[in-house]
Amino acid sequence: MNDHSKLMHINLFIFGCGHHRAAWRHPGSSVERLGDIAYFEELAQTAERGKLDAVFFADGQSADNVADGPRWYLEPLTTLAAMSRATERIGLISTVSSTFYTPFHAARLVASLDHISRGRMGWNVVTSMFDAEARNHGFDAMPDHAWRYARAEEFVDAVLRLWDSWADDALALDRKGAYARSDKVRAVHHKGEHFRVDGPLTVPRPPQGHPVLFQAGASEQGRDLAARCAEAIYAVAYDLAAAQEYYRDIKARVRAAGRQDPVPIMPGLVTYVGSTQAEALAKQRELDELLPAPDALRQLGMYIGRDCTHWDLDAPVPALMPLEDFQGPKGRYATVLRIIDTEKPTLRQLLGRLAAGGGHCTMVGTPEAIADEMERWWRNEGADGFNLMPPSLPGGIDDFVNHVVPVLQRRGLFRRDYETATLRGHLGLARPAMG
Repeated sequence: MNDHSKLMHINLFIFGCGHHRAAWRHPGSSVERLGDIAYFEELAQTAERGKLDAVFFADGQSADNVADGPRWYLEPLTTLAAMSRATERIGLISTVSSTFYTPFHAARLVASLDHISRGRMGWNVVTSMFDAEARNHGFDAMPDHAWRYARAEEFVDAVLRLWDSWADDALALDRKGAYARSDKVRAVHHKGEHFRVDGPLTVPRPPQGHPVLFQAGASEQGRDLAARCAEAIYAVAYDLAAAQEYYRDIKARVRAAGRQDPVPIMPGLVTYVGSTQAEALAKQRELDELLPAPDALRQLGMYIGRDCTHWDLDAPVPALMPLEDFQGPKGRYATVLRIIDTEKPTLRQLLGRLAAGGGHCTMVGTPEAIADEMERWWRNEGADGFNLMPPSLPGGIDDFVNHVVPVLQRRGLFRRDYETATLRGHLGLARPAMG
């Protein structure tokens, strides 16, 4: 069971105009503001007003299907530098691709942001997936899964060693003598299959020691890496049963790796909040009806590795290959199979579900009903918290902070104010000693 002396953790996953693929088409969307840093600063300030643990950015390295709507615009680490100056306490997390960054570059960027934010940074390490991304970074096609995970593991190891290349007390700042103690700054001399990194880093040790390492591992290798390295984990769980399977498996692997850390697990959560159930359902339907079918079918094709542009929208979804035969990202594919198996949707209904959060848990209802369901997951080994994926922004996070957070606070499930100043503090994680 969860340790209920601790509270629920909640992050805001910021994505363009919201996680619903058609959100940008809504008359009230923020699509004109995606290049305006004030928009992102305001989202972070709203999340901070709700006392959320952190804001989070995913990232992508290619611009395809640009007519479908916004996917990427401002580079996230750059954006977080500005957002850190517009906020005081909330954590700031960005995805970093171990496939395309080098450890030195990533370590330097993230360490700098930890200093700039005074200890509020987290990094979500991913292996990139798509050939279109690979071809922007000197590859002809994306290397295979095993290669990407081996590189990710070595990447994490090298970054952590770089952050530890300066001791906490390395800076002497002696105007008559040394700036830094040379015996407290050491090379890392990393030489592996993927990287050579001599070190030391050009930035002294970050305020948190290590910015918090998030991961989202769904495959066998991904789960294994997450259990050994991650300090907090993003998950995809369509329902409580799926969440419990993942939660119990990861917690067992963490224990098997000999770790004492709490490693909070935070499934993605799409919420449509209304003062009544009918109002919440109307918000969902309004976005679903803005979805152009050809774009949605193309996205589904990407998820399932099939061309489905000619399938009948109002018929059941055709049979798909079993999970073990699928070569693409397995976590998302498994979720698609589960939705089909559980809800028996028509193709059109499936597209609506996938258009907002791609198969993550979706809760549609009143603030009390959503709080009930979040509590049920939290009390029953489904989640230590949630990575909020509002279908539309800023409306979706305004609704959540104004209406759901107060219910969670009244029930004693969520903090009323920040008690700590760092992301590690918010998540109940210890500051790591020197490696």
